[in-house]
This record gives sequence, structure tokens and C-alpha cells, in this order.
Amino acid sequence: MSKQKYYIIGHKNPDTDSICSAIALAYLKNQTEEGKYVAKRAGQINEETEFVLDYFGIKAPEYMPNLGAQARDMEIRHTKGMSKEMSVKAAWDYMVNNQVITLPLTNEDNELEGILSMSDLARKLMNQNPSVLSKAKTPFKHIADTLEGQILTKDKDGVFTKGKVFVGACNEEAVDSYIEPGDLVMLGNRESDHINAIENGAGCIVVAIGGQVSDKVIEAAEKHGCVVISTPLDTYAVAQRIEQSIPVRALMVSENLVTFRMEDFTEKIKATMGKTRIRNFPVLDKHDKYVGTVSRRNLLNIARKKVILVDHNEYSQAADNIDQAEIVEIVDHHRLGTLETNAPIIFRNQPLGCTGTIIYQMFNERGVEIPRPIAGLMLAAILSDTLMFRSPTCTQIDIDAGHKLAEIAQVDYEEFATEMFRAGSNLAGKTAEEIFYQDFKKFIAGDVSFGVGQISSMAADELQKLKERLEPHLQYECGKHGISMVFFMLTNILEENTELICYGGDSAEVIKEAFGVDVTKGSCVLQGIVSRKKQLIPIMMNALQEADF
Repeated sequence: MSKQKYYIIGHKNPDTDSICSAIALAYLKNQTEEGKYVAKRAGQINEETEFVLDYFGIKAPEYMPNLGAQARDMEIRHTKGMSKEMSVKAAWDYMVNNQVITLPLTNEDNELEGILSMSDLARKLMNQNPSVLSKAKTPFKHIADTLEGQILTKDKDGVFTKGKVFVGACNEEAVDSYIEPGDLVMLGNRESDHINAIENGAGCIVVAIGGQVSDKVIEAAEKHGCVVISTPLDTYAVAQRIEQSIPVRALMVSENLVTFRMEDFTEKIKATMGKTRIRNFPVLDKHDKYVGTVSRRNLLNIARKKVILVDHNEYSQAADNIDQAEIVEIVDHHRLGTLETNAPIIFRNQPLGCTGTIIYQMFNERGVEIPRPIAGLMLAAILSDTLMFRSPTCTQIDIDAGHKLAEIAQVDYEEFATEMFRAGSNLAGKTAEEIFYQDFKKFIAGDVSFGVGQISSMAADELQKLKERLEPHLQYECGKHGISMVFFMLTNILEENTELICYGGDSAEVIKEAFGVDVTKGSCVLQGIVSRKKQLIPIMMNALQEADF
């Protein structure tokens, strides 16, 4: 039985803490708890985080921007794919015995070639045609198997490709006038009838009721290239059953197939199902290989993704369709946000400078040894979120954890932090939009929605260059996603201040009300303000709630 899978994921536009904490927590839980824990990311990794992952040789988590239910979360029926060369009777028997309504037909590489439903079988077999076997290029083996008989001539791998099927129950004169080259003729046990049909060009004769077939008949058949099949069934049963020998490729649907992929979201699947009368739908994997089938019934009990959130608990910051997932745990160090759950969960929220510090505590509480790369990731998260212990959000607990993790990671934390911040502020080759969304979060205060981005650097000249690139872009971003005001923090780590650029709505008035600072030409300097979470957002929230903007 496969283990229950849990996805550990941070917020959109993830920062170093969001990514590194997800990886570290997944490692810890895989050592201590049942299940399979997988770190994911809800957005693109920034340069700072990329530097950290490369430094410690850790692969970046896979991208999962949407937590909605997918085909892979449905109860997929793993009906075996069958060959399109199987006979109708074999297909029917399989479908009945396995309670299959729709039969997927696949090739040797498990690629879907068509589907066959019971309704297709019933509808198409009702329209009987004496030439259907030859048009379907039916192997003589199929005919013999369907009639529970055997091929008596040498050509056991031949195919019926020409002529019609009829019962040779009339006199020889009538047979002579009716038979055409290649026809399949159903006969009794009279040798003269056998010889007559063969000499008149029959491509195959079926001898019913287990009739004796003489050596003379076999010799004549071999000479004229006629296949002889003997069956214990009577002529009526032969006539009734013979069409069931045709290969299902003659009846299968192979064009305009409605299929789903494992990655397809159930919203799309539901909409597609509602537009068609098909009952079962094939599901393919990312390599176009057949997996199984789903039906409308499978939409009723979809297994929601089980997720653990790190470094956020705001609906606006979570991956898309978080409401369709089952949140089982949250580990965070931010204010309580807007997410709701259907049942009680484990919610660890501590007033520390970094989620990585909380996870470090969890390692110690569970007595799990921290590998060097994981220690390095948690250290990077703490240094990033606390601006190398300079942020007002930083606590002594963060500092102690950082020093201990630096020992385990075998790095000088000051030198490492300098390299890390330099990598994060080196944004050459990135567009203004990519820089803007590198660390950007949306907030809601009453009826007002606003967004705040931040980039930190140790070099004032780098921040000035970023300001020149970002200022024109703020106007472009304002108004998107219901945001009426846009702010961007250009934080100087060494000088411990932030130049705040803003655009839209009452942004200048909000800053004046909150910090008593005038906004000139779209920006202002906030001395001692380096933390978005603890210093900027709470004060702005109070200003928005107390004033009438």
C-alpha cells in the first residue's frame, strides 16, 4: 500500500525562508512520521534562494502553483488496456467478467489507440452485413476461436479479406450460382458440399456440428487456397456467433477521443464531462501513456491534496485553489491571516524572526540530527529573514539558532550572508516585472487591497539602480489582482533603513498618516524600518483602519 503523500509548501513569490523551511520540514517529517512528505514551491525561486540551494547542493522543490484537485486525485479505475486485434467475443467476455463498460485499446507501448464501449458493440453488431468479416480483415484464428473450433488446413495465420459470409444450406446448383471467390461458406457434414464450395472459389469453409472432414477435402482446400475450420457448434450457433470474431479495431472509436491527463484539474474535467454522453474517459500520464479510466461517479469522492503550509497563513498569499486542498498543519511566524480549515489542525505560530528557527526547534524537540545541507538551508532562512540579525523581528532565539546552525553547516555566517545578499541583489538580466514579483505580497485591510514588495541589499548603489527600474513599473502593476495601491521597499541592510516607493490611490496619504513622512516624487526614506512584517505592515494596517481612505 502506497504511503499517504503530504505537500509542504510556502507562499507565492517565495523567499528563502519559504523554500528552505519547506525542504527542512519535509526532511524532518520523513524521518519521524508516517507518510511521504514532499517540499513544493508556489512560485519562482529568486536569485538569493538559488544561490543558497546551489551552495549546499540541494535540488529546488518542484513547482506547484495550484493546489486544486486533479485527475491524479480521483479514484482512477486501472482497467487494463487491451489490443485492438482481439476479437469482439474476447472483448465482450472480458468486459462482462470484469464489469467494464468502456474498454481502452492500447498498443505495445501502452499508448491509447481507441476505446470500445458496450453500447458501441450492441449498436454496430445490430447492423449485420454479410461482408463485415472481410472488411474487418478478420484473422481465421479469431473465427476458429469464436466458434470453439480448429483450423484443419496449413494456413493458420491467414486473414479473411475478400468475400461475404453465407450458409450453404441450399442445393449445389444454387450454391454454384451464389458463391463468389473468397466467400466464407457455412456447411454441414456432406463431403460433396465441401468439395463443391472449394471448387467454386470459397476462401473458407466452416464445417458445423463437428462434421467429419475427409483427407480429400483437405487436399482440395490446400490446392485451391481455401481454409477449413471445423466447429462443434450447429449451423444456427455458427451464424449467430461468427460476427463476434471480427477484431475490435473495426468497431472501436479512434478519432476525437475525449481523454484527460493526470495533471488536469477537476474543474476542467467536470466541465468536459458535462458536454458529452460518454460514461468513461481514459486518463493519460505526462508521457501519453494510458493509466486508467474515470467517470462522473469519480467526481463525487475526490481525495483532496493534503498540505502543510510554511511561512504564511494568508489566503491571498497561498497557492491557487488552496480552498480545495486539506490543510493539515501550518508552521509560521506571521500574524494570523485569513485562511480557514474544516477541522482542527496543528498550527505552530511563534513570534520569531523566521520559520526556519521554529523548524530548528522541532529538530531539537524530536532529537533528530541535522545534516549539514539542511542546517545550511535553515541558517540561510534565518539570515535572510532577520537581515543577518539586524531586523527588529529578530529574537535571541533566532540568533542562538543561527550560530548553532552555522557550526553544523561549517560556514562563517557573516561571509555567507554577504555572498547570499549580494546574489539576491544581483538582478542583471531580469525584467522589471520579475524583480517586482521576486518578493511581493498582497494584504487586505477592510475594503482596501494593497501590495508590498521588498528587496534587501548591502550596497546603496545597487538599490538606486533597482529604484530606477522599478518606479515606472509600479504604475503598470497597480490595479492588477484588485490591488489599489502598490509599495516597494528598497532596504539597505547596513544602514538599516528603507526607501519606500509607492503608487496609486491614497498611497502617499497612507504613508503620511502611518509614519509622519512626506512622499516626494513617489518615494520617501523610512529610517530604522527594515522589516515588512513587523515594522511596515502593522503600522500601515492601523493607519488604514483608523483613517477614512
